[in-house]
Amino acid sequence: METDFEGFVAARAGALFRGALVLTGNREAAEDLVQETLERACRKWRRIAVADAPDAYVRRIMVNLANDRWRRFRRTVPDRGDRVAPGDEYGQVDSRDQLVRALQQLPMRMRTVVVLRYFHDLSDAEIAADLDISPSTVRSQLARGIDKLRSQIPALSSPSSRQPTEGVR
Repeated sequence: METDFEGFVAARAGALFRGALVLTGNREAAEDLVQETLERACRKWRRIAVADAPDAYVRRIMVNLANDRWRRFRRTVPDRGDRVAPGDEYGQVDSRDQLVRALQQLPMRMRTVVVLRYFHDLSDAEIAADLDISPSTVRSQLARGIDKLRSQIPALSSPSSRQPTEGVR
């Protein structure tokens, strides 16, 4: 089933941007990542459109580009402990900011697994196929990632916030 590229972009650009925002932690970098992802997808659209899962193919492009950017960034910018500024305590906005900052502290593969599960709502098998890893690796990366997030964000450790993720493990 072949779809047109414009229709794909119209339907999936929002989800791609949300995933890119969490992967990069920065609106401008997320916009650049989505733009580069869609540019590469457009060049290969004939092959992508006839694939079983064009959405997964494009997500894979985005994840690979994010990994490449992260590697380049890690080589060029020294890690500074003063990057995380205290939040302004404005409820959900602050919590969302804390979450994005905590996600940025996770290793790239772990962050990618968490983003694909909770922001793209993919199953273990779908994530494993997208990242070319085993489903058991997905589960272990997800469990470790959630544990690290809970240790960095106290609100995630409260009993009421644990209930939605308990069945995931």
